[in-house]
Amino acid sequence: MATRQLLAPLPIHEKRLANGLRIITVVDRTAPVAAVNIWYHVGSKDERPGRTGFAHLFEHLMFQGSENVSKAEHLSLVESIGGNANATTWLDRTNYFATVPAEWVDLILWMEADRLATLLSGLDQVNLDNQRDVVKNEKRSSYDNQPYGTAYLEIFALAYPVGHPYHHPTIGSMEDLDAASLEDVRNFFSTWYAPNNAVLTIVGDIDEAEIYASVEKYFGGIPASPTLPAHPDLTLAQPLGGEVRKTVMDKVPDPRLHLAFRAPVLADPDLEAVGIATQILASGRGSRLYRRLVRDEQLAQDVELSLLPFVGGASLIVGGATLRPGADQDRLERTFIEELERLASEGPTAVEMQRVAALVESSELAERTDLEEIADGIGMYATLLNDPERINRDLELALAVTAEQVQRAAALFAAENRVVLWYLPVEGA
Repeated sequence: MATRQLLAPLPIHEKRLANGLRIITVVDRTAPVAAVNIWYHVGSKDERPGRTGFAHLFEHLMFQGSENVSKAEHLSLVESIGGNANATTWLDRTNYFATVPAEWVDLILWMEADRLATLLSGLDQVNLDNQRDVVKNEKRSSYDNQPYGTAYLEIFALAYPVGHPYHHPTIGSMEDLDAASLEDVRNFFSTWYAPNNAVLTIVGDIDEAEIYASVEKYFGGIPASPTLPAHPDLTLAQPLGGEVRKTVMDKVPDPRLHLAFRAPVLADPDLEAVGIATQILASGRGSRLYRRLVRDEQLAQDVELSLLPFVGGASLIVGGATLRPGADQDRLERTFIEELERLASEGPTAVEMQRVAALVESSELAERTDLEEIADGIGMYATLLNDPERINRDLELALAVTAEQVQRAAALFAAENRVVLWYLPVEGA
């Protein structure tokens, strides 16, 4: 794909406090709003056996009050000023974010600092028990009681071996959470929630000098962790080493096929071509898989294939298709895999490369209008790659991918690197 300068580079500026907190700012005068995003370099990969689910648990506990902010007050204050806030947890990180009218950024910085510095003063057995129940209900509603809801839990367990930090689900084991003591939970927070394990990104209609002064004022007195542990060893061989297959009988409406393949890690230059390959195969109604499986042969009701990039071990390509009523299950799987293998044997066409270039450009332009997306991308690259400027190269790197690189990347779809997971309806359910 041809490269060209489409976007002006984001004016990224970075400072670091004496306690190790990284502050990254981008001034954007488009609208009088600002996005604040703080990434902590701790995720479910950092949990120890028997104590899984802690990273996700703190996504909830961080909104349950600290020394100067009462329970649930954090979100109510953000909403009262016309803003929104949330948090997410994943294998490699936990992040907290808010978008507010620009004049209220100072309030967000104060609240973030307050819960980093004093969360443990508000963390008691009642709060722990309450949020433990909230997480259990989340697992029931989002995983256990959703059709195909446990698919990703199954896929990760099959794609990563027992004992690997990516093997267990981010939501954790309910047995582990039940067994967790207040001391266990406090120790997890004290271990990982420290300014020298965080990246604070502020993007929007801001005065950078004022931002730096506020961050120094609120965060500067929070001590660094002198014993921040190393992250676990994520080393993992590629490819998988042979096809792994499982069938789950469940209360689902229709049979559904899930596929997964190990892929290069986030920092690997080959990962861009993997992402382009998945878009050629499954992005939109003009993609190969949609045309053949859904439209032409009418084997599937839907189809998807996407890349989940991870910082170590192996990233994961995940895909799926729901069998159309009356269609043949074996034929759906065979045809899905044939299309993957055809990309590896023949490579993409010039028209497909042009189509994906347009999709990539459109997506990148849309993200550049979203302050939350910008702040989140910068936080990700700073935290996981120590390279916040990488966001300014994303489009160039994607458009530089060649058809030959895509074809080589499609070799990952080989049988020896394949997870096959079927969900089949329970008879009479």
